[in-house]
Amino acid sequence: MRTRLRWSVLMVTLMAVAACGDTADDTPSAATGQPATTSCASKGELTMWERSGGNKQMVDMLVEAWNTKNPDCKINLTYIPHTEMVGKIAQGIASGDVPDLMGMDLIYAPQFENAKQLVDLTDSIKDWPELKTASKGHMTVATFEERLYGVPLYADVSALFYNKDLFTRAGLDPNKPPTSLAEMRSYADKISALGGDVKGYYLPGNCAGCNIFTVGPLMWASGAKIEAATGDDEPLTGDGVKQVLQFARDMVKAGNVHEGDRTENGETFHLQFGTGKVGMMGTGNFNITLAREQNPSMKFGIALLPGMSAGSSASFIGGDLVVIPKGSKRVDDAVNVMKFLLSDEVQVEVYAKALNLTTRGDMVDNKYFKAEPLVQDVAKAL
Repeated sequence: MRTRLRWSVLMVTLMAVAACGDTADDTPSAATGQPATTSCASKGELTMWERSGGNKQMVDMLVEAWNTKNPDCKINLTYIPHTEMVGKIAQGIASGDVPDLMGMDLIYAPQFENAKQLVDLTDSIKDWPELKTASKGHMTVATFEERLYGVPLYADVSALFYNKDLFTRAGLDPNKPPTSLAEMRSYADKISALGGDVKGYYLPGNCAGCNIFTVGPLMWASGAKIEAATGDDEPLTGDGVKQVLQFARDMVKAGNVHEGDRTENGETFHLQFGTGKVGMMGTGNFNITLAREQNPSMKFGIALLPGMSAGSSASFIGGDLVVIPKGSKRVDDAVNVMKFLLSDEVQVEVYAKALNLTTRGDMVDNKYFKAEPLVQDVAKAL
């Protein structure tokens, strides 16, 4: 019921955005008077909003890199709780109180594009060579009716992280992660039996985004269809839906998840694996660096998210776009930030160096990824 309510509130918010939207002819567009650079177009502080969550560290690094290079137009970054982000943006656009640029969850971008509440960047960025190799998933969502509204800010890919130390203590082979949901249940039982507040599995009970990111792939890998291809299609079809929901329920009933997991709303989702008290958890590439910072001595591995049958697997590729809201007074500067984010130097020396996925496919062949097997494991999910 709480999930249905949350999505109802979301749809009302988006309807309000659409109601205050302009007609197609009034869609705000970026100026095209000067070519984009990776530096300031004008002087003065830029304002940026971004949702809270596991990629905060990555976004902080990107902003720091921009500010170091461009002290005359530093970005003042504000984080909005991710559960409040859509409403905050809608209210800001309606009132005219908007940042100069902002990060936007991929799943919400099409609604704001359709409502004409984002600046049309097509004429300014369509010929950038960097876009030829930019994440196709991001660029598909950033395109509406053949017009461009953003570029990738960061990319997430979900995978199964597992604690090798706990595997060893439970008598499991630390180099053999589960390849089916049945094995995952069996492994979780053995890890939970260790006691001492250790649990075999993590399940974010009150976070729709976390669940589509980590539980959705279990359904896909089990042959289910989650999304409707057209308005006439039924979502959530196939035996895999019921099988995975039953799997999750059984995990909880068996005592394989912490009691507090039920109330997880996404704010602390990214911090759970690094506690060292979770045997297995569906999470994202951002957890490689976070887990090492939280728990430097913990040994862990990364595998594909399995389905009911051994050998089946799936993943969810998500992340954020960087977009410019209608009403921004620093469009040229915001466009330059986008150019900066896609530059070769930032892709390698900020994204890759931090062991985060690059947002350009031609940048994955770099010294940092070659030296880190775990990133290579995550890349398999792509």
